[in-house]
Amino acid sequence: MGSTGLLHLFCVVVALLGVSLISDGLDIISWKVILINGQFPGPRLDLVTNDNVILNLINKLDEPFLLTWNGIKQRKNSWQDGVLGTNCPIPPNSNYTYKFQTKDQIGSYSYFPSTLIHRAAGGFGGLNVYHRSVIPIPYPNPDGDFTLLVGDWYKTNHKTLRQTLDSGRSLANPDGLLINGQAHTTFNGDQGKTYMFRISNVGMTTSINFRIQGHTLKLVEVEGSHTVQNLYDSLDVHVGQSVSVLVTLNQPPKDYYIVASTRFTKQILTTTAVLHYTNSHSPVSGPLPPPPPSGYHWSMQQARTYRWNLTANAARPNPQGSFHYGKIPTTKTIVLANSASLINGKLRYAVNKVSYVNSDTPLKLADYFNIPGIFSEDKMQILPSSGPATIATSVLPASLHDFIEVVFQNNENTMQSWHLDGYDFWVIGYVCLSLFVSPSFIYGSGQWTADKRSTYNLVDALTRHTTQVYPNSWTTILVSLDNQGMWNMRSAIWERQYLGQQFYLRVWNAQKSLANEYDIPNNALLCGKAVGHHP
Repeated sequence: MGSTGLLHLFCVVVALLGVSLISDGLDIISWKVILINGQFPGPRLDLVTNDNVILNLINKLDEPFLLTWNGIKQRKNSWQDGVLGTNCPIPPNSNYTYKFQTKDQIGSYSYFPSTLIHRAAGGFGGLNVYHRSVIPIPYPNPDGDFTLLVGDWYKTNHKTLRQTLDSGRSLANPDGLLINGQAHTTFNGDQGKTYMFRISNVGMTTSINFRIQGHTLKLVEVEGSHTVQNLYDSLDVHVGQSVSVLVTLNQPPKDYYIVASTRFTKQILTTTAVLHYTNSHSPVSGPLPPPPPSGYHWSMQQARTYRWNLTANAARPNPQGSFHYGKIPTTKTIVLANSASLINGKLRYAVNKVSYVNSDTPLKLADYFNIPGIFSEDKMQILPSSGPATIATSVLPASLHDFIEVVFQNNENTMQSWHLDGYDFWVIGYVCLSLFVSPSFIYGSGQWTADKRSTYNLVDALTRHTTQVYPNSWTTILVSLDNQGMWNMRSAIWERQYLGQQFYLRVWNAQKSLANEYDIPNNALLCGKAVGHHP
Protein backbone atom coordinates (compact mmCIF):
# COMPACT_ATOMS: atom_id res chain seq x y z
CA MET A 1 0.00 0.00 0.00
CA GLY A 2 1.30 3.47 -0.87
CA SER A 3 2.85 5.58 1.85
CA THR A 4 1.32 8.96 0.98
CA GLY A 5 -1.81 10.21 2.68
CA LEU A 6 -3.08 10.08 6.21
CA LEU A 7 -3.67 6.80 8.01
CA HIS A 8 -7.21 6.04 9.20
CA LEU A 9 -7.85 3.22 11.66
CA PHE A 10 -11.40 1.87 11.96
CA CYS A 11 -12.91 -0.97 13.93
CA VAL A 12 -16.42 -1.92 12.86
CA VAL A 13 -18.72 -4.57 14.27
CA VAL A 14 -21.62 -6.00 12.28
CA ALA A 15 -24.60 -7.43 14.15
CA LEU A 16 -28.25 -8.24 13.47
CA LEU A 17 -30.95 -6.49 15.47
CA GLY A 18 -34.68 -6.00 15.22
CA VAL A 19 -35.82 -2.40 14.69
CA SER A 20 -39.13 -0.61 14.18
CA LEU A 21 -40.13 2.51 12.32
CA ILE A 22 -43.29 4.35 11.36
CA SER A 23 -43.87 4.39 7.63
CA ASP A 24 -45.56 7.11 5.59
CA GLY A 25 -48.79 5.18 6.07
CA LEU A 26 -48.37 5.51 9.86
CA ASP A 27 -48.22 1.77 10.43
CA ILE A 28 -45.44 0.36 12.54
CA ILE A 29 -43.00 -1.80 10.60
CA SER A 30 -40.58 -4.16 12.34
CA TRP A 31 -37.78 -6.10 10.74
CA LYS A 32 -34.24 -7.22 11.37
CA VAL A 33 -31.41 -5.10 10.05
CA ILE A 34 -27.64 -5.42 9.94
CA LEU A 35 -26.09 -2.78 12.15
CA ILE A 36 -22.52 -1.54 11.87
CA ASN A 37 -21.24 -0.24 15.19
CA GLY A 38 -24.86 -0.13 16.30
CA GLN A 39 -25.94 2.09 13.40
CA PHE A 40 -28.32 1.63 10.48
CA PRO A 41 -27.10 2.71 8.00
CA GLY A 42 -23.51 2.17 9.02
CA PRO A 43 -21.18 5.02 9.97
CA ARG A 44 -20.15 7.36 7.19
CA LEU A 45 -16.47 7.03 6.26
CA ASP A 46 -15.03 10.47 5.47
CA LEU A 47 -11.62 10.23 3.80
CA VAL A 48 -9.27 12.40 1.76
CA THR A 49 -7.59 11.58 -1.54
CA ASN A 50 -4.69 9.14 -1.05
CA ASP A 51 -5.60 8.35 2.56
CA ASN A 52 -4.60 4.91 3.80
CA VAL A 53 -7.37 2.91 5.45
CA ILE A 54 -6.97 0.08 7.94
CA LEU A 55 -10.40 -1.24 8.86
CA ASN A 56 -10.95 -4.20 11.19
CA LEU A 57 -14.31 -5.84 10.53
CA ILE A 58 -15.71 -8.05 13.31
CA ASN A 59 -18.54 -10.35 12.22
CA LYS A 60 -21.18 -10.94 14.89
CA LEU A 61 -23.73 -12.38 12.44
CA ASP A 62 -24.59 -16.07 12.23
CA GLU A 63 -23.37 -16.22 8.60
CA PRO A 64 -20.13 -15.44 6.76
CA PHE A 65 -19.92 -11.80 5.72
CA LEU A 66 -17.94 -9.37 3.53
CA LEU A 67 -18.06 -5.66 2.79
CA THR A 68 -17.18 -4.27 -0.62
CA TRP A 69 -16.24 -0.68 -1.42
CA ASN A 70 -18.49 0.58 -4.20
CA GLY A 71 -16.39 2.69 -6.54
CA ILE A 72 -13.07 2.57 -4.68
CA LYS A 73 -10.53 1.53 -7.29
CA GLN A 74 -8.27 -0.59 -5.04
CA ARG A 75 -5.22 0.23 -7.12
CA LYS A 76 -3.13 -2.95 -7.69
CA ASN A 77 -4.98 -4.46 -4.76
CA SER A 78 -7.91 -6.66 -5.68
CA TRP A 79 -6.99 -8.59 -2.51
CA GLN A 80 -9.06 -6.00 -0.62
CA ASP A 81 -12.07 -5.86 -2.95
CA GLY A 82 -14.36 -7.68 -0.54
CA VAL A 83 -16.19 -9.98 -2.98
CA LEU A 84 -16.24 -13.77 -3.05
CA GLY A 85 -13.98 -13.98 -6.09
CA THR A 86 -11.15 -12.25 -4.22
CA ASN A 87 -11.74 -12.80 -0.51
CA CYS A 88 -12.80 -15.64 1.73
CA PRO A 89 -15.88 -14.55 3.67
CA ILE A 90 -15.34 -13.65 7.32
CA PRO A 91 -16.75 -16.49 9.47
CA PRO A 92 -19.16 -15.73 12.32
CA ASN A 93 -17.46 -14.49 15.49
CA SER A 94 -14.29 -13.78 13.55
CA ASN A 95 -12.67 -10.75 11.98
CA TYR A 96 -10.63 -9.53 9.04
CA THR A 97 -8.60 -6.34 8.59
CA TYR A 98 -8.90 -4.53 5.26
CA LYS A 99 -6.01 -2.34 4.12
CA PHE A 100 -6.47 -0.06 1.13
CA GLN A 101 -5.86 3.44 -0.20
CA THR A 102 -8.22 5.96 -1.80
CA LYS A 103 -5.67 6.47 -4.53
CA ASP A 104 -6.26 9.48 -6.82
CA GLN A 105 -9.98 9.72 -6.14
CA ILE A 106 -12.43 12.46 -5.16
CA GLY A 107 -16.14 11.78 -4.91
CA SER A 108 -19.21 10.20 -3.37
CA TYR A 109 -19.19 6.44 -2.92
CA SER A 110 -20.66 3.80 -0.61
CA TYR A 111 -19.96 0.44 0.96
CA PHE A 112 -22.28 -2.53 1.35
CA PRO A 113 -22.35 -6.31 1.97
CA SER A 114 -21.40 -8.41 -1.04
CA THR A 115 -22.37 -11.76 0.50
CA LEU A 116 -25.69 -13.56 -0.04
CA ILE A 117 -28.67 -11.15 0.24
CA HIS A 118 -27.29 -9.27 3.25
CA ARG A 119 -27.67 -6.03 1.32
CA ALA A 120 -31.44 -6.31 1.78
CA ALA A 121 -30.94 -6.10 5.55
CA GLY A 122 -28.61 -3.10 5.64
CA GLY A 123 -24.90 -3.15 6.40
CA PHE A 124 -24.35 -0.27 3.98
CA GLY A 125 -23.01 3.22 4.52
CA GLY A 126 -21.63 6.30 2.82
CA LEU A 127 -17.98 6.60 1.83
CA ASN A 128 -16.91 10.10 0.82
CA VAL A 129 -13.48 11.03 -0.49
CA TYR A 130 -12.67 14.73 -0.17
CA HIS A 131 -10.04 16.65 -2.10
CA ARG A 132 -6.59 17.40 -0.74
CA SER A 133 -6.15 21.01 0.31
CA VAL A 134 -3.59 21.61 -2.45
CA ILE A 135 -5.99 20.41 -5.17
CA PRO A 136 -8.82 22.87 -5.93
CA ILE A 137 -12.36 21.82 -6.69
CA PRO A 138 -14.37 23.55 -9.46
CA TYR A 139 -16.94 25.14 -7.13
CA PRO A 140 -16.85 27.09 -3.85
CA ASN A 141 -16.60 24.99 -0.73
CA PRO A 142 -20.18 24.25 0.35
CA ASP A 143 -21.47 25.41 3.72
CA GLY A 144 -22.43 21.86 4.68
CA ASP A 145 -22.40 18.31 3.43
CA PHE A 146 -25.23 15.75 3.59
CA THR A 147 -25.07 12.07 2.63
CA LEU A 148 -28.38 10.54 1.52
CA LEU A 149 -28.52 6.77 1.09
CA VAL A 150 -31.75 6.08 -0.78
CA GLY A 151 -33.00 2.61 -1.57
CA ASP A 152 -35.86 0.21 -1.82
CA TRP A 153 -36.47 -2.14 1.11
CA TYR A 154 -38.32 -5.32 1.97
CA LYS A 155 -40.20 -6.14 5.14
CA THR A 156 -39.34 -9.79 4.50
CA ASN A 157 -36.31 -11.20 6.32
CA HIS A 158 -33.21 -11.39 4.13
CA LYS A 159 -32.93 -15.15 4.71
CA THR A 160 -36.48 -15.64 3.45
CA LEU A 161 -35.65 -13.54 0.38
CA ARG A 162 -32.66 -15.80 -0.26
CA GLN A 163 -34.83 -18.91 0.07
CA THR A 164 -37.16 -17.45 -2.55
CA LEU A 165 -34.31 -16.99 -5.00
CA ASP A 166 -32.80 -20.40 -4.20
CA SER A 167 -36.16 -21.99 -4.97
CA GLY A 168 -36.04 -20.60 -8.49
CA ARG A 169 -38.46 -17.71 -8.09
CA SER A 170 -38.00 -14.01 -8.55
CA LEU A 171 -38.40 -11.55 -5.66
CA ALA A 172 -41.64 -9.68 -5.25
CA ASN A 173 -41.73 -5.91 -5.57
CA PRO A 174 -40.11 -3.95 -2.72
CA ASP A 175 -42.35 -2.72 0.08
CA GLY A 176 -41.11 0.86 0.17
CA LEU A 177 -38.26 3.34 0.01
CA LEU A 178 -36.03 4.66 2.78
CA ILE A 179 -33.70 7.64 3.05
CA ASN A 180 -30.84 6.89 5.44
CA GLY A 181 -32.75 3.95 6.86
CA GLN A 182 -35.68 6.11 7.94
CA ALA A 183 -39.18 6.82 6.72
CA HIS A 184 -38.81 10.39 8.05
CA THR A 185 -35.61 12.38 8.53
CA THR A 186 -34.67 16.07 8.53
CA PHE A 187 -31.73 18.02 7.09
CA ASN A 188 -31.06 21.46 8.58
CA GLY A 189 -29.58 24.43 6.75
CA ASP A 190 -29.32 28.21 6.93
CA GLN A 191 -31.15 30.43 4.49
CA GLY A 192 -28.84 31.79 1.79
CA LYS A 193 -26.19 29.10 2.21
CA THR A 194 -25.28 26.32 -0.22
CA TYR A 195 -25.07 22.65 0.74
CA MET A 196 -23.80 19.54 -0.99
CA PHE A 197 -26.18 16.60 -1.14
CA ARG A 198 -24.44 13.28 -1.87
CA ILE A 199 -27.12 10.88 -3.14
CA SER A 200 -26.50 7.14 -3.53
CA ASN A 201 -28.96 4.50 -4.67
CA VAL A 202 -28.24 1.67 -2.22
CA GLY A 203 -31.33 -0.32 -3.17
CA MET A 204 -31.68 -3.87 -4.40
CA THR A 205 -33.65 -3.49 -7.60
CA THR A 206 -35.13 -0.10 -8.38
CA SER A 207 -34.11 3.15 -10.05
CA ILE A 208 -35.16 6.25 -8.14
CA ASN A 209 -35.85 9.90 -8.93
CA PHE A 210 -34.65 12.53 -6.45
CA ARG A 211 -35.99 16.08 -6.08
CA ILE A 212 -36.39 18.88 -3.51
CA GLN A 213 -39.52 21.01 -3.37
CA GLY A 214 -38.89 24.55 -4.64
CA HIS A 215 -35.14 24.06 -5.20
CA THR A 216 -32.92 23.27 -8.14
CA LEU A 217 -30.07 20.75 -8.11
CA LYS A 218 -26.70 21.75 -9.53
CA LEU A 219 -24.90 18.58 -10.58
CA VAL A 220 -21.18 18.86 -9.78
CA GLU A 221 -19.86 15.29 -9.46
CA VAL A 222 -20.81 11.78 -10.55
CA GLU A 223 -18.88 8.87 -9.02
CA GLY A 224 -15.57 10.71 -9.04
CA SER A 225 -16.04 12.80 -12.19
CA HIS A 226 -16.47 16.55 -11.97
CA THR A 227 -19.26 17.44 -14.36
CA VAL A 228 -20.46 20.38 -16.40
CA GLN A 229 -22.61 22.10 -13.79
CA ASN A 230 -26.11 21.89 -15.26
CA LEU A 231 -29.21 22.66 -13.20
CA TYR A 232 -31.95 20.06 -12.80
CA ASP A 233 -35.36 19.93 -11.16
CA SER A 234 -34.83 16.23 -10.44
CA LEU A 235 -32.33 13.47 -11.11
CA ASP A 236 -32.68 9.79 -11.91
CA VAL A 237 -30.23 7.67 -9.91
CA HIS A 238 -30.06 4.02 -10.89
CA VAL A 239 -29.14 1.08 -8.68
CA GLY A 240 -25.55 1.34 -7.42
CA GLN A 241 -25.01 4.90 -8.68
CA SER A 242 -24.02 8.06 -6.79
CA VAL A 243 -24.29 11.76 -7.65
CA SER A 244 -23.39 14.99 -5.84
CA VAL A 245 -25.42 18.18 -6.19
CA LEU A 246 -25.23 21.68 -4.75
CA VAL A 247 -28.45 23.14 -3.38
CA THR A 248 -28.72 26.80 -2.41
CA LEU A 249 -31.32 27.59 0.24
CA ASN A 250 -32.63 30.65 -1.59
CA GLN A 251 -36.36 30.26 -0.91
CA PRO A 252 -38.58 31.85 1.77
CA PRO A 253 -37.83 30.42 5.24
CA LYS A 254 -40.00 27.35 5.73
CA ASP A 255 -39.65 23.59 5.52
CA TYR A 256 -39.55 21.82 2.14
CA TYR A 257 -40.09 18.25 1.03
CA ILE A 258 -37.18 16.12 -0.09
CA VAL A 259 -38.68 13.40 -2.28
CA ALA A 260 -37.47 10.08 -3.70
CA SER A 261 -39.76 7.89 -5.80
CA THR A 262 -39.29 4.73 -7.81
CA ARG A 263 -38.93 4.80 -11.58
CA PHE A 264 -40.24 2.38 -14.20
CA THR A 265 -42.43 0.48 -11.71
CA LYS A 266 -46.16 -0.23 -11.98
CA GLN A 267 -46.68 0.90 -8.41
CA ILE A 268 -44.79 4.10 -7.66
CA LEU A 269 -43.22 4.01 -4.19
CA THR A 270 -42.45 7.38 -2.62
CA THR A 271 -40.63 8.48 0.50
CA THR A 272 -39.98 11.95 1.87
CA ALA A 273 -37.56 13.77 4.12
CA VAL A 274 -37.53 17.41 5.19
CA LEU A 275 -35.22 20.27 4.28
CA HIS A 276 -35.56 22.55 7.31
CA TYR A 277 -34.46 26.19 7.14
CA THR A 278 -33.09 27.00 10.59
CA ASN A 279 -35.12 30.23 10.64
CA SER A 280 -38.30 28.43 9.58
CA HIS A 281 -41.47 28.46 11.65
CA SER A 282 -43.60 26.73 8.99
CA PRO A 283 -43.81 22.96 8.58
CA VAL A 284 -43.78 21.28 5.18
CA SER A 285 -46.93 21.85 3.17
CA GLY A 286 -48.37 21.78 -0.28
CA PRO A 287 -48.26 18.99 -2.86
CA LEU A 288 -45.07 17.00 -3.37
CA PRO A 289 -43.05 18.09 -6.40
CA PRO A 290 -44.18 15.84 -9.24
CA PRO A 291 -41.99 13.11 -10.74
CA PRO A 292 -40.73 13.39 -14.31
CA PRO A 293 -42.68 11.78 -17.16
CA SER A 294 -42.99 8.01 -16.97
CA GLY A 295 -41.18 5.82 -19.44
CA TYR A 296 -37.53 5.66 -20.37
CA HIS A 297 -37.21 8.46 -22.92
CA TRP A 298 -36.93 11.31 -20.37
CA SER A 299 -34.37 9.38 -18.30
CA MET A 300 -32.19 8.61 -21.30
CA GLN A 301 -32.32 12.22 -22.48
CA GLN A 302 -31.22 13.41 -19.05
CA ALA A 303 -28.34 10.91 -19.00
CA ARG A 304 -27.10 12.35 -22.28
CA THR A 305 -26.78 15.80 -20.69
CA TYR A 306 -24.15 14.57 -18.21
CA ARG A 307 -20.78 15.81 -19.43
CA TRP A 308 -17.22 15.72 -18.14
CA ASN A 309 -15.89 19.11 -17.05
CA LEU A 310 -12.82 19.10 -19.26
CA THR A 311 -11.19 22.11 -17.59
CA ALA A 312 -11.59 20.87 -14.02
CA ASN A 313 -8.92 18.82 -12.34
CA ALA A 314 -9.60 15.42 -10.89
CA ALA A 315 -7.69 14.19 -7.82
CA ARG A 316 -4.54 15.49 -9.48
CA PRO A 317 -3.97 19.00 -10.85
CA ASN A 318 -4.06 18.03 -14.53
CA PRO A 319 -7.43 18.70 -16.21
CA GLN A 320 -9.80 15.76 -16.63
CA GLY A 321 -9.87 16.39 -20.38
CA SER A 322 -6.09 16.00 -20.75
CA PHE A 323 -6.67 12.25 -21.12
CA HIS A 324 -7.96 12.00 -24.70
CA TYR A 325 -9.73 8.68 -24.35
CA GLY A 326 -11.48 9.00 -27.70
CA LYS A 327 -8.21 8.95 -29.63
CA ILE A 328 -6.87 5.70 -28.15
CA PRO A 329 -7.25 2.61 -30.37
CA THR A 330 -9.14 -0.20 -28.68
CA THR A 331 -7.47 -3.59 -28.38
CA LYS A 332 -10.62 -5.66 -27.97
CA THR A 333 -14.41 -5.40 -28.17
CA ILE A 334 -16.55 -7.37 -25.72
CA VAL A 335 -20.33 -7.54 -26.20
CA LEU A 336 -22.22 -8.74 -23.12
CA ALA A 337 -25.85 -9.82 -23.45
CA ASN A 338 -27.81 -10.46 -20.25
CA SER A 339 -30.66 -12.95 -20.16
CA ALA A 340 -33.12 -14.62 -17.83
CA SER A 341 -33.04 -18.39 -18.19
CA LEU A 342 -34.37 -21.57 -16.65
CA ILE A 343 -31.56 -23.94 -15.70
CA ASN A 344 -32.60 -27.23 -14.12
CA GLY A 345 -36.07 -25.77 -13.79
CA LYS A 346 -34.96 -22.76 -11.74
CA LEU A 347 -34.61 -19.10 -12.60
CA ARG A 348 -31.05 -18.00 -13.33
CA TYR A 349 -29.56 -14.91 -14.97
CA ALA A 350 -26.76 -15.28 -17.49
CA VAL A 351 -24.16 -13.25 -19.38
CA ASN A 352 -23.51 -14.51 -22.90
CA LYS A 353 -25.35 -17.71 -21.94
CA VAL A 354 -23.23 -18.40 -18.86
CA SER A 355 -24.69 -18.05 -15.38
CA TYR A 356 -21.98 -17.47 -12.80
CA VAL A 357 -21.69 -19.63 -9.68
CA ASN A 358 -19.31 -18.84 -6.82
CA SER A 359 -16.56 -21.29 -5.96
CA ASP A 360 -15.66 -22.27 -2.40
CA THR A 361 -12.15 -21.11 -3.27
CA PRO A 362 -11.83 -17.42 -4.22
CA LEU A 363 -10.58 -17.05 -7.77
CA LYS A 364 -7.80 -14.72 -6.70
CA LEU A 365 -6.42 -17.31 -4.28
CA ALA A 366 -6.72 -20.08 -6.88
CA ASP A 367 -4.83 -17.90 -9.35
CA TYR A 368 -2.11 -17.01 -6.84
CA PHE A 369 -1.56 -20.55 -5.57
CA ASN A 370 -1.98 -22.15 -9.04
CA ILE A 371 -4.89 -24.30 -7.86
CA PRO A 372 -6.47 -25.90 -10.96
CA GLY A 373 -10.12 -26.50 -11.69
CA ILE A 374 -11.55 -23.50 -9.82
CA PHE A 375 -12.48 -21.21 -12.70
CA SER A 376 -12.68 -21.34 -16.46
CA GLU A 377 -11.41 -18.79 -18.98
CA ASP A 378 -13.09 -20.46 -21.97
CA LYS A 379 -16.70 -21.00 -20.88
CA MET A 380 -17.89 -17.45 -21.57
CA GLN A 381 -17.31 -15.93 -24.98
CA ILE A 382 -16.73 -12.24 -25.72
CA LEU A 383 -19.71 -12.13 -28.09
CA PRO A 384 -23.29 -13.34 -27.52
CA SER A 385 -24.23 -16.71 -28.95
CA SER A 386 -27.32 -18.84 -29.31
CA GLY A 387 -28.15 -21.92 -27.32
CA PRO A 388 -29.18 -22.79 -23.78
CA ALA A 389 -27.58 -21.16 -20.76
CA THR A 390 -25.12 -23.09 -18.61
CA ILE A 391 -23.61 -22.64 -15.15
CA ALA A 392 -19.89 -21.98 -14.68
CA THR A 393 -17.39 -19.99 -12.63
CA SER A 394 -16.61 -17.77 -15.58
CA VAL A 395 -13.59 -15.52 -16.07
CA LEU A 396 -12.65 -13.41 -19.10
CA PRO A 397 -8.89 -12.97 -19.60
CA ALA A 398 -7.40 -9.59 -20.47
CA SER A 399 -3.91 -8.11 -20.57
CA LEU A 400 -2.67 -5.29 -18.40
CA HIS A 401 -2.81 -1.98 -20.30
CA ASP A 402 -5.39 -3.17 -22.81
CA PHE A 403 -7.88 -0.47 -23.80
CA ILE A 404 -11.19 -2.24 -24.36
CA GLU A 405 -14.66 -1.44 -25.67
CA VAL A 406 -17.48 -3.13 -23.75
CA VAL A 407 -21.04 -3.14 -25.05
CA PHE A 408 -23.84 -4.02 -22.64
CA GLN A 409 -26.58 -5.41 -24.86
CA ASN A 410 -29.91 -5.58 -23.04
CA ASN A 411 -32.47 -7.71 -24.89
CA GLU A 412 -34.88 -7.80 -21.97
CA ASN A 413 -37.82 -5.54 -21.12
CA THR A 414 -36.27 -4.51 -17.81
CA MET A 415 -33.82 -1.82 -16.72
CA GLN A 416 -30.27 -3.04 -16.17
CA SER A 417 -27.44 -1.59 -14.08
CA TRP A 418 -23.84 -2.80 -14.54
CA HIS A 419 -20.84 -2.25 -12.27
CA LEU A 420 -17.12 -2.99 -12.63
CA ASP A 421 -14.97 -3.23 -9.48
CA GLY A 422 -11.52 -1.68 -9.44
CA TYR A 423 -12.16 0.77 -12.25
CA ASP A 424 -14.02 3.70 -13.57
CA PHE A 425 -14.92 3.78 -17.25
CA TRP A 426 -16.09 6.22 -19.92
CA VAL A 427 -19.79 5.84 -20.75
CA ILE A 428 -19.65 6.83 -24.41
CA GLY A 429 -22.97 5.66 -25.84
CA TYR A 430 -26.60 5.11 -24.88
CA VAL A 431 -29.41 4.03 -27.14
CA CYS A 432 -32.89 3.71 -25.72
CA LEU A 433 -35.51 1.86 -27.73
CA SER A 434 -38.33 3.27 -25.62
CA LEU A 435 -41.25 0.97 -24.92
CA PHE A 436 -43.74 3.67 -24.05
CA VAL A 437 -43.40 6.48 -26.59
CA SER A 438 -44.35 6.90 -30.22
CA PRO A 439 -41.95 5.65 -32.91
CA SER A 440 -40.94 9.23 -33.75
CA PHE A 441 -39.02 9.34 -30.48
CA ILE A 442 -36.98 6.19 -31.08
CA TYR A 443 -33.31 7.08 -31.35
CA GLY A 444 -32.03 3.93 -33.02
CA SER A 445 -32.13 0.19 -33.18
CA GLY A 446 -32.01 -1.72 -29.92
CA GLN A 447 -29.24 -3.95 -31.28
CA TRP A 448 -25.66 -2.74 -31.22
CA THR A 449 -23.69 -3.05 -34.44
CA ALA A 450 -20.26 -1.71 -35.35
CA ASP A 451 -21.72 1.19 -37.33
CA LYS A 452 -23.23 2.55 -34.08
CA ARG A 453 -19.74 3.76 -33.15
CA SER A 454 -20.51 6.87 -35.19
CA THR A 455 -22.89 7.92 -32.39
CA TYR A 456 -20.31 7.66 -29.59
CA ASN A 457 -19.28 10.63 -27.45
CA LEU A 458 -15.49 10.53 -27.77
CA VAL A 459 -14.84 13.98 -26.28
CA ASP A 460 -16.45 14.63 -22.89
CA ALA A 461 -18.18 11.47 -21.68
CA LEU A 462 -18.24 10.88 -17.93
CA THR A 463 -16.15 8.34 -16.16
CA ARG A 464 -18.09 6.37 -13.56
CA HIS A 465 -18.21 2.87 -12.05
CA THR A 466 -21.87 1.93 -12.64
CA THR A 467 -23.96 2.48 -15.76
CA GLN A 468 -27.60 1.92 -16.60
CA VAL A 469 -28.75 0.06 -19.71
CA TYR A 470 -32.28 0.76 -20.90
CA PRO A 471 -34.65 -2.04 -21.97
CA ASN A 472 -34.08 -3.52 -25.43
CA SER A 473 -31.13 -1.18 -25.84
CA TRP A 474 -27.38 -0.97 -25.41
CA THR A 475 -24.75 1.06 -23.56
CA THR A 476 -21.07 1.20 -24.52
CA ILE A 477 -18.13 1.93 -22.25
CA LEU A 478 -14.38 2.26 -22.75
CA VAL A 479 -12.05 0.90 -20.07
CA SER A 480 -8.32 1.40 -19.66
CA LEU A 481 -7.13 -1.82 -18.01
CA ASP A 482 -4.38 -0.23 -15.93
CA ASN A 483 -5.20 -2.06 -12.68
CA GLN A 484 -3.95 -5.64 -12.47
CA GLY A 485 -6.07 -8.12 -10.55
CA MET A 486 -9.21 -10.23 -10.57
CA TRP A 487 -12.15 -7.82 -10.91
CA ASN A 488 -15.87 -8.45 -10.56
CA MET A 489 -18.16 -7.24 -13.35
CA ARG A 490 -21.73 -7.65 -12.20
CA SER A 491 -25.30 -6.56 -12.25
CA ALA A 492 -25.84 -4.00 -9.51
CA ILE A 493 -29.41 -5.34 -9.25
CA TRP A 494 -28.77 -7.81 -6.49
CA GLU A 495 -31.27 -10.54 -7.39
CA ARG A 496 -29.63 -10.78 -10.79
CA GLN A 497 -26.11 -10.74 -9.33
CA TYR A 498 -27.04 -13.47 -6.82
CA LEU A 499 -28.52 -15.66 -9.56
CA GLY A 500 -25.55 -15.42 -11.90
CA GLN A 501 -25.43 -12.14 -13.84
CA GLN A 502 -21.77 -11.54 -13.15
CA PHE A 503 -18.28 -12.75 -14.04
CA TYR A 504 -14.67 -11.81 -13.31
CA LEU A 505 -12.24 -9.93 -15.51
CA ARG A 506 -8.69 -11.23 -15.03
CA VAL A 507 -6.33 -8.37 -15.85
CA TRP A 508 -2.92 -9.98 -16.05
CA ASN A 509 0.74 -9.44 -16.82
CA ALA A 510 3.05 -12.45 -16.63
CA GLN A 511 5.88 -10.35 -15.21
CA LYS A 512 5.49 -10.38 -11.44
CA SER A 513 6.18 -6.89 -10.11
CA LEU A 514 5.05 -4.73 -7.21
CA ALA A 515 4.72 -1.97 -9.79
CA ASN A 516 1.80 -3.94 -11.23
CA GLU A 517 0.22 -5.54 -8.17
CA TYR A 518 0.77 -5.84 -4.43
CA ASP A 519 1.64 -9.17 -2.84
CA ILE A 520 -0.97 -11.25 -1.07
CA PRO A 521 -1.58 -9.72 2.38
CA ASN A 522 -0.11 -11.68 5.26
CA ASN A 523 -3.50 -11.71 7.01
CA ALA A 524 -5.40 -13.16 4.04
CA LEU A 525 -8.15 -15.56 5.06
CA LEU A 526 -7.86 -18.99 3.43
CA CYS A 527 -10.78 -21.23 2.55
CA GLY A 528 -11.73 -23.98 0.13
CA LYS A 529 -8.76 -25.55 -1.63
CA ALA A 530 -6.52 -22.67 -0.51
CA VAL A 531 -6.49 -24.02 3.05
CA GLY A 532 -2.99 -25.24 3.87
CA HIS A 533 -1.25 -22.79 1.56
CA HIS A 534 0.77 -19.96 3.03
CA PRO A 535 0.59 -16.27 1.99
